[in-house]
Amino acid sequence: MSSAATRPAGQDDLWSVDEHLEDILSTVRPLEPIELQLLDAQGCVLVDDVTVPVSLPPFDNSSMDGYAVRVADIEGAGEEFPAVLEVVGDVAAGAADPVRVGPGQAARIMTGAPLPPGAEAVVPVEWTDGGLGEGPVSGMRARSSAPEGAEGHVHVYRPAEARAHVRAMGSDVRAGERALEAGTILGPPQLALLAAIGRGTVRVRPRPRVVVLSTGSELVQPGEQLATGQIYDSNSFSLTAAARDAGAIAYRVGAVADDAETLRSTIEDQLIRADLLVTTGGVSVGAYDVVKEALSSVGDEDVAGSGVDFRKLAMQPGKPQGFGSIGPDHTPLLALPGNPVSSYVSFELFVRPAIRALMGLTDLHRPRARAALKADEAIRSPKGRRQFLRGSYADGEVTPVGGTGSHLIAALALADALIVVPEDVESVEPGSEVEVVLLG
Repeated sequence: MSSAATRPAGQDDLWSVDEHLEDILSTVRPLEPIELQLLDAQGCVLVDDVTVPVSLPPFDNSSMDGYAVRVADIEGAGEEFPAVLEVVGDVAAGAADPVRVGPGQAARIMTGAPLPPGAEAVVPVEWTDGGLGEGPVSGMRARSSAPEGAEGHVHVYRPAEARAHVRAMGSDVRAGERALEAGTILGPPQLALLAAIGRGTVRVRPRPRVVVLSTGSELVQPGEQLATGQIYDSNSFSLTAAARDAGAIAYRVGAVADDAETLRSTIEDQLIRADLLVTTGGVSVGAYDVVKEALSSVGDEDVAGSGVDFRKLAMQPGKPQGFGSIGPDHTPLLALPGNPVSSYVSFELFVRPAIRALMGLTDLHRPRARAALKADEAIRSPKGRRQFLRGSYADGEVTPVGGTGSHLIAALALADALIVVPEDVESVEPGSEVEVVLLG
């Protein structure tokens, strides 16, 4: 439930960006942990520390195809006077009972195969007459008088130190050590580690299911023919993609016409698959802003305290916003403005942190940096509003992209940062240091 009812009197007209964000984050709770198969856990957040039950590698093994030998037997070996060793067998990867290597002996060994008893090092096949094409160390072809494995012997043309080309047991990670810590987002390398230590399942917080819904009778699906007064629905695509980028499983719902009952019915149908609902459009003060009418009563008859609070924020773009919970499970809902830039900026500031809070992460926000403003003229900003301008950031400098209009989608596509102008600043001169939100 939104904390709007507990907000001090006299502050009802305008919320700050920080107040609105605090209200959202104080309401959103991490999703309950579940046990998932490894591949199903990709992108999820680990709930518990994972301890290594078995060392990696679990045994000494060869890092090369070659011959497992005793160091003393190849000491002083060279091209003119190679060491000649008896080949006593082969050791393949997965060998359970490898042959023993005694004095004057060697065993052919494959990469990843266990180092056989008695062996102290591995000489690569290229250092021997067992190589194909290249000969001894000098690069000469192997002499015809020493064909591969002749009469069960191998010629070694170079000495090696103990443990040469041997991957030591536990050299990657040892049994009892922490493999991964709680809060880790599981990507391909982390899943590989879990599989390597024998974990078939893992306890995680699932990726939040986010339903994105745009409103407006003027909206047309991309690919269809535009009629007079119509525009293509871009917000639902940008916000669905942004939700996925934030780590969610996102579902896009086709644009809903400006009819409160239709919108209410659509939202109620979507509640079954939503951990978070995001709407865009219809939250201002116009006669056709039906989102307020629809959302203000969704679930009120069934669930005490549910409902969405609509408010004005001291920010530009994105002044009109809505937040609350709806339905029997008190599903959080964020209602964003309909202008493309307003909706995207609002997503980055409010929805993305909510998604990451649902995931159980503590790092909720985009990184920020200080940058020198690279511009031909000063930036003007309305007094009392925190302004977020699109910018291009590189090498400690940020250049404004496009104007301040909240409809400028092309400019948004070129931006990789938001330039933040505080509420008490009305002008920022070129060269001044500003704060930027890094979007990439």
